[in-house]
Amino acid sequence: MQKISALLHRFPRWSAMGAGAASAYGFEPWGLWPLTLVCFALLIHLIAHAQNTKRAFILGWLFGVGHFTFGNQWIAVAFTFQAAMPIWLGYIAVLLLALYLAVYPALAAAGAVGIRQFAVKTFGHSRADAGHGAGTLSLILAFAGLWIITEWLRSWVFSGYVWNPLAVGFVSHWFDLWLPTIGTYGVGGLIILASGAIALLGNRRWTNGCVLAAIVGAAILSSAKINVAEPSLSGRTAVTIVQPNISQADKYAPGYDALNFAKLAMHSRPLPGQAPRLILWPEAAIPDYLEDGYPYRYYYGQPGQSAAGARARLTTLMADGDVLVTGANRLIFEKRQLVAARNSVSAMDAFGRMLGHYDKAHLVPYGEYLPVPWLLKPLGLARLVPGSLDFWPGPGAQTMTVTVDGKPVKIGMQVCYEMIFSGQTVDRNNRPDFIFNPSNDAWFGTIGPPQHLAQARLRAIEEGLPVIRSTPTGISAIIDADGRILKSLPLGSDGRIDAFLPRAKAPTFFARFGNVIPLAFAGLLILLALLPLAQRRASR
Repeated sequence: MQKISALLHRFPRWSAMGAGAASAYGFEPWGLWPLTLVCFALLIHLIAHAQNTKRAFILGWLFGVGHFTFGNQWIAVAFTFQAAMPIWLGYIAVLLLALYLAVYPALAAAGAVGIRQFAVKTFGHSRADAGHGAGTLSLILAFAGLWIITEWLRSWVFSGYVWNPLAVGFVSHWFDLWLPTIGTYGVGGLIILASGAIALLGNRRWTNGCVLAAIVGAAILSSAKINVAEPSLSGRTAVTIVQPNISQADKYAPGYDALNFAKLAMHSRPLPGQAPRLILWPEAAIPDYLEDGYPYRYYYGQPGQSAAGARARLTTLMADGDVLVTGANRLIFEKRQLVAARNSVSAMDAFGRMLGHYDKAHLVPYGEYLPVPWLLKPLGLARLVPGSLDFWPGPGAQTMTVTVDGKPVKIGMQVCYEMIFSGQTVDRNNRPDFIFNPSNDAWFGTIGPPQHLAQARLRAIEEGLPVIRSTPTGISAIIDADGRILKSLPLGSDGRIDAFLPRAKAPTFFARFGNVIPLAFAGLLILLALLPLAQRRASR
């Protein structure tokens, strides 16, 4: 350990960046979560020996650059589907995004050192106390609390981008037992504490290391008794999830609309003796406009030449009592002029009657709209989604109620990457029976889809609700309220899943209070950060 420590201190900046890069491999599809714990322990070791907040900020930022560059490398794949922009720009975009996202771990690192310095100054210790076990324990507690806060900030600042929160690498690895209580960001704080225990033990701070490890272990073991949420008594509903496997490269090619619909149709028709069901299609599954009232020219080219005709075509795939829920764009007109579109999910019954719509609220910058177009358009930049219209956001999480086989079914809607926003996926005033997450992960290569699926599992555990995903190319899945994948269709295949909707649980603690809980936990950790040095002073 002494040789490793000497190497870290000889090349602290390169060590921080390298540890950050390696830490991303704890996420899917690699799943090397012990490596992530060790890498964060190395970061804690580095910032514990930082002389000031500026140096800690730099170390945290370099760690973040490595962490987010490798964790978000799938973004570069999206640029291969856009002819208007060169492919190499995708790798530049990943790096630029990482340079920004790295600010958040940098703030947490600098803040932790600042809190420790404040504690040392307040309680009258010398600078040497900062390197003592008590000083390092104080820093770890502060860093854990600030990590929670900065991940939460990352979820909404500049519209938010919180892909791969720290907790996502630890689904099904004990830490997720606390998700129903303190949520994703709170579990991220627990993971920092576990890495802190490793850092203390690695530096032979046996007492503080063992105490912190014991606290984390006790927290994990106690979670089974705290998170009591019994299954609801709601009836079971049959569902059919369809995955047509039309790649993003082929989606807009001539003739592929017909092939896409043929696959959707083949996997959607009722099986002999099958009960009335929910048929669930992916995001933007069809190019047809299902809503009446648009000028005729917008329907021209649709098989039915009208919204009614398009709906009639869909009813041929349905049996009596079926409900189809599909991604289909909607248009916005102002003064009879087309001004924008909505990335929507629409529901219709077997008679072709529209039952409701949900409009995606968290839109993807540069994907569904172009920020500061007055600057970027002259530079030749465009949205990744084809077309000249920007998408406009909807109002946020909503619940749509439909009737299947005589029973009301309440569907919580979250389109594509809306699922990554902890605490924002469910209408708490109208709790659904499950969350439907239609997505188009065909943009994401082979790395993005399993990461997206893992984040959907976080939402299921947090909210105590099943999650159903339907994507064009995979990974489509049924996830129960404990985050277990019951059935799935692998990446790059077409097919269908026929099953019954898993039952929801009673609202979890997190489902009732949301991100107030992890933020309160963060505040508690920061207050506790003052105790080790305060106790050290009292013992003198």
